[in-house]
Amino acid sequence: MTSGPGPADTSLMLHVRPRQLLLLARLDTHRHLGRAAEAMNISQPAATKLLQQLEDSLGERLFERLARGMEPTPYGEILIRYARRVLSDFGSAREEMLALRSGLSGSLRVGSVPGAVPELLAPALVEYHRRHPQVAVSVVVETSDVMQAQLEQGDVDLVLGRLTDSYDEAKYASVPLLGESQVVVVRAAHPVFERATVTLAEMANWSWVLQPPGSPQRGRFEAAMREAGIQARLDIIETASPIAITALLENSDMAAVMPASQASHYARLGVLRTVPVELPVRVPPICLVTRQDRVLSPAAAQFRRQLLGGG
Repeated sequence: MTSGPGPADTSLMLHVRPRQLLLLARLDTHRHLGRAAEAMNISQPAATKLLQQLEDSLGERLFERLARGMEPTPYGEILIRYARRVLSDFGSAREEMLALRSGLSGSLRVGSVPGAVPELLAPALVEYHRRHPQVAVSVVVETSDVMQAQLEQGDVDLVLGRLTDSYDEAKYASVPLLGESQVVVVRAAHPVFERATVTLAEMANWSWVLQPPGSPQRGRFEAAMREAGIQARLDIIETASPIAITALLENSDMAAVMPASQASHYARLGVLRTVPVELPVRVPPICLVTRQDRVLSPAAAQFRRQLLGGG
């Protein structure tokens, strides 16, 4: 259990102003003091003074001044992450206040991997919106590593995805919700369905649409191909966008890998079909992931309870 800030930290916090945190975020975006000052609608000398005062208070240089801009130091990177969390949390609080003023009860920001959408997220959100039409809901769909980074930064309240190796599991609460097999999908009129059988080795010569490196599905698919003795270099287009994946498959003889429930969704629409081949890819179950050190908003806490079967 972490303790609160000590006397030294409290004294230092009194010298850190919101405008300085906003400047850090703008500098991280623009990497140029003049453009960061312009984005804040202040003069460059004023921005220089704000940064200098912050560096003096902390006793550390936060940015290196280069010929064509600025780069954060390792100390700057740490404080930028803190600044972005503070600004994100303030934005969320402001959204809830505005929602309350207009008769709503807050906002819900959900991050999800594509495989969780058809069977898990979509039905849950439909029911949630029916019960709580006053809540403003936003959904971001990406790979697990991207979603976890957004959860780390405070850009989403909770994630339906998988914890990746690059993050400290102790910082997160993770509850398994959906486990399923992965399948190979192609367009509905793909010539493979004219054949009696097809093997994984034959499919190594196909063109593929796969998630980017770093996603659990991509890593395990490539590992399964190696374990099957398939060493051929695959012809790959990388994207995590479900729309891009389906559009590429519809317009070519390429193949993709996706969870069985997602494949069934597209099959019902008559867009894709599952190739009858066993794919030795086992990915961890999709989990409900939240931060241990952050209290969920009432809207997010209610959605979490619903996902866990608590009404």
